[in-house]
Amino acid sequence: MAKLYIRNAKALVGTHPSSVRSVAGDRMADLPVLNDAWLLCEDGRITALGPMSSGPDIDPSAVQTIDAAGRYVLPGWCDPHTHTVFAASRDAEFVDRINGLSYQEIAARGGGILNSAAKLRVMDEGELFERSRQRVLGMIRQGTTALEIKSGYGLSEESELKMLRVIRRLKEDLPIRIKATLLAAHALPKEYASDRQAYLDLIIKRIIPRVVDEGLADHIDVFCETNYFTVHEMLRLLEAGSALGLAGKVHVNQFTSIGGIPAAVTAGALSVDHLEVMEEEDYTALSGGSTIPTLLPSCSFFLGIPYAPARRLIASGAPVALATDHNPGSAPSGNMNFVVSLACIKLRMLPEEAMNAATLNSAAAMALSDEVGSLTVGKRADLIITRPMPSLAYLPYAFGTVPIEQVIVHGQVIDLNDV
Repeated sequence: MAKLYIRNAKALVGTHPSSVRSVAGDRMADLPVLNDAWLLCEDGRITALGPMSSGPDIDPSAVQTIDAAGRYVLPGWCDPHTHTVFAASRDAEFVDRINGLSYQEIAARGGGILNSAAKLRVMDEGELFERSRQRVLGMIRQGTTALEIKSGYGLSEESELKMLRVIRRLKEDLPIRIKATLLAAHALPKEYASDRQAYLDLIIKRIIPRVVDEGLADHIDVFCETNYFTVHEMLRLLEAGSALGLAGKVHVNQFTSIGGIPAAVTAGALSVDHLEVMEEEDYTALSGGSTIPTLLPSCSFFLGIPYAPARRLIASGAPVALATDHNPGSAPSGNMNFVVSLACIKLRMLPEEAMNAATLNSAAAMALSDEVGSLTVGKRADLIITRPMPSLAYLPYAFGTVPIEQVIVHGQVIDLNDV
């Protein structure tokens, strides 16, 4: 693999020491930047970086060189909460919401997650892979270089495994880092509407063991929410997954606070995601801990529900992360640039906080801090080079524009016309 030399960067952004796995509380505003700098990659890894005043002795014939004058170089975006594998859009429900129906009312009429499950169950695995691959390529164009994808639109043993096999094919086909999460407990399928226990037993006794035996998932997730799964059920599922090596991630506090966050933290969950509705005990549980609160502002934007209280979470000392929640029903966009803008505009996060949340902390929410999330010697050379910008704050400020000029994955420049 050839060497890649980036020179004259306006700044290298996120040059955290290798010992820093995440940043929490007030430290989230500390985004280390190296101005007028260079960076060297070899064999897909960052091997050196520094100021142009002490640039390396480089033989131009031996390296691929990029002149990044006027441009910022950042770690690639890390998106730790998506549902990118799905069969079809839910644009009819979009119109229903315009006409006044809530997300919960649409779900009660057979829409929502059950709608997506019905469509996915009948779709051929090959077609599901191709549609999902195109979505992920779109996310790469927008600077995402590490990604978590959940199942949860199958809601049956074979369909959940079909989704996870598609995610495995995406891992094998695409150069970015992808983590897979089993989310069979996304909703209660119609055929188990009168027997919750039977569905939980199916997940615990059959689906989890098969998923682990076939190496199809890294994490397990549960939608712990009113009208979905209870705190007790969440804990049962997390325990069953943990016993077989699947780290826990939890959808929680999207519409109500029912005690899921303290329970998930006590159970050692890697992340708790959504958090639009919070109580005092929820902040206390997350204060100073290692569980990553992952916020999904584009979901709030699309559904018109409250935004997660990022400022209060940061003040409590939590390591906040950001994700797109890319899915057909409540966040049909995988654009992390827009998420970073929303974090600043609606969550009142500083640009530095939002960028730490979308890189280093989001990597931590996927247990990928050793590999990605910062411009650190030894990590994967997964990078974004922006267009010329007057300041780093311009990136979230100029929402809706295309801020990225080049994407580099594992040391290779991606041809954005081909993805």
